[in-house]
Amino acid sequence: MDGRGLVRSVGIFGTVQGLRAARSAWRQRRTDARALPARGAERARVPGPVSGAEPLPGGGIVRFARSELRIRVAVGGAVFWGWDGAEPEPSYALDGTPPEPDPRAELEPDKNGGWRVVSERVRVEVSRHGAVEIRTPGGVVLRRDLPPRWWEPVRGGPARWVQRTEVPADARFFGLGGRASGPRLRDGTYRLWNTDPRGSFGPDDDPLYITMPVQLVVADAGTHLAFHDNSWDGRVTLREGEEGEGSGHDRPGTSEVRMDGGPLRCWVVVGTPARVLRGWTQLTGAPVLPPSWALGPQHSRWGFGSEREVRRIVAGYRERELPLSAVHLDIDHYDAHQVFTVDRERFPDLPGMAKDLRDDGVRLVSIVDPAVKAEPGTAVYDSGAAADVFVRDGRGREVRGVVWPGECVYPDFTDPRAREWWGGLYEERLAQGFSGVWHDMNEPVSFTPFGDMTLPRSARHALEGPGGDHREAHNVYGLAMARAGHEGLRRLRPEERPFLFSRSGWAGMQRYGGTWSGDVTTGWPGLRASLSLVLGLGLCGVPYSGPDVGGFDGSPSPELYLRWFQLGAQLPLFRTHAAIDAGRREPWEFGPEVLAYARAALAERERLRPYFVTLAHLARLTGAPYARPMWWGCPEDRALRDCEDAFLLGDALLVAPVLEGGTDRRAVRLPRGRWYDTATGQAYDGPGQVLVDAPLSRIPVLARGGSVIPVRGADGGMELEVWAPAAGRTGGGLVVPDMGDGWERAEVERYRTRLVDGRVVVNQIKGDGSAPPRWRVRVRGLGAGA
Repeated sequence: MDGRGLVRSVGIFGTVQGLRAARSAWRQRRTDARALPARGAERARVPGPVSGAEPLPGGGIVRFARSELRIRVAVGGAVFWGWDGAEPEPSYALDGTPPEPDPRAELEPDKNGGWRVVSERVRVEVSRHGAVEIRTPGGVVLRRDLPPRWWEPVRGGPARWVQRTEVPADARFFGLGGRASGPRLRDGTYRLWNTDPRGSFGPDDDPLYITMPVQLVVADAGTHLAFHDNSWDGRVTLREGEEGEGSGHDRPGTSEVRMDGGPLRCWVVVGTPARVLRGWTQLTGAPVLPPSWALGPQHSRWGFGSEREVRRIVAGYRERELPLSAVHLDIDHYDAHQVFTVDRERFPDLPGMAKDLRDDGVRLVSIVDPAVKAEPGTAVYDSGAAADVFVRDGRGREVRGVVWPGECVYPDFTDPRAREWWGGLYEERLAQGFSGVWHDMNEPVSFTPFGDMTLPRSARHALEGPGGDHREAHNVYGLAMARAGHEGLRRLRPEERPFLFSRSGWAGMQRYGGTWSGDVTTGWPGLRASLSLVLGLGLCGVPYSGPDVGGFDGSPSPELYLRWFQLGAQLPLFRTHAAIDAGRREPWEFGPEVLAYARAALAERERLRPYFVTLAHLARLTGAPYARPMWWGCPEDRALRDCEDAFLLGDALLVAPVLEGGTDRRAVRLPRGRWYDTATGQAYDGPGQVLVDAPLSRIPVLARGGSVIPVRGADGGMELEVWAPAAGRTGGGLVVPDMGDGWERAEVERYRTRLVDGRVVVNQIKGDGSAPPRWRVRVRGLGAGA
């Protein structure tokens, strides 16, 4: 049994709370059986033959014998289609109103009785039986959605549906939220239901905390993103295609989306990977910008236990000259695990400690769970009950589950009144001195002796007014909670950017914060899963994330801990964390050699802090993730599409983590161009594969020739690290200076590099001209031979 399972079994099910958990589980099943009767007989339906069409701005409506399809090409090239009256709104994923239709795109008759919409960036063809093809302007097919099928209960109720799609035979699938087996998604079925796996998870566990019906498909023909805007429970079955070795008999790749209810509607964005993520961000919102301190190293542990222990840990970092930006307090700092409280005996002066730490450059971050102890007389429960913001069942009774505080109720975050109430509660956290929050257990979770369950599927939710049940609200619960927290923090402290990250969420969650891996298992497979999660979430529009360095449970070996630490230092959210029974995870607990190498990784992270600040701003402006798959700049390179053990950090750096024990050398697949080993200065030319040293002291990091990287100099000021371009080539880069933790507008500086008479020339591009660089320049790689 894993650590978390052991704690729950002893601490909950071995007590009166265990009886409450069992009773809660039985009550949930009985409630659902009564409120959600069996579907009974169903009637299958397909669109049937085309019967007519009605042109509208950006597209129109194509009518079939038993259904109708709305097609719209938006300004910017995003394609929307929806069946049976489904419109882009209402939607939890979209940021505000959907984009305007492209006035130049028109619905017109096509061959064989079908219809088509032609625009500058994409062509949409609808067959006479309801298949929808997305093509490039030149006519190359990117995806073909076959006519859908619905199953409608004869006695009434939500229709379930299936949509099958064909993609090119060479295509590779990515996305679907946080998947431990990625980032490339192999053949298999992936569930769309946010789930706490109960304890630590590894690469074979699915689903996890964040599922999204967002697929990124990369093929020779081009890259596209498809988003089925539907929050119901569902499954996606993927099967990669097979090429016919020149025979012309290719077997296309296939994707099958099955949903238990809800609308059948889809957005498709096509283009280069950068253009696709920019278009996706325009639809779902720009990623929130974390405060600058949140890009530094952070330390957490479930089980600090006391103010004295927290101070001891921070002092340990300072005594050993290890940089530290934040300390995270888990549920053990609460009074009896009740949210928005403090155990005064173990933390007698939390505001005083927070001030002392902040004066030393260290912020405090608090865990926040959604479950509220159902106990009249407690402040949070009484205020929520008075405001009538808790989830109720069909009979109007509060829905209750068992979580850490015992029997609990759950705020309905799909109700604007509940979000406003909940956001106001964060005033208590700020008064205690916390600078940020992390949302946990918000799938949401209810403990049972049979495994963690969620709320009853029949539980009622506001869903912004129309009302509905938990089948529709479950996957967006964490997203709506993040919105409540983000908006509350903005109201309470408008001069500072909020810091919030959430274990659960859905499409669009980047508008409110980031995420982390959750309870990833300790072991080499868990290390590999950490990288998969970060890359996959970045391709779904969530750029700020990172793992529990060292794994959540168990005790990592010194080598494993160090390799995880070195990887974490190159990811957006760099946080060590562990379960209450997993022991201490401070770098000095693993011996002097690990401490020395961890200190080097921390120093490099701090040196690269200006680069991470730049990547954060660029993610907000363009949607591009900090950590990118190797094929990001050249998706046509099939070898890079299959490369999953390395990644690009922005445009300038290639990071090749060590993911296996006993490794001191590893192969690295290079994209085209010149690359320099940042430790040795050795130059390599891609595309191709090279062997590089990976001693225990570091993981390989390579810099792109010609790149401009903002770094922190020896004097603490910013300087530009410029890697020499290859002969006959130019380079460059973008730099965004740190504007602090407020709301000042980002100033993007553009630089160009070139080699002139054996000398590297760096210019800042301003309008139609250029100027000398604003910052001190340090050239590296000049004279290195490939």
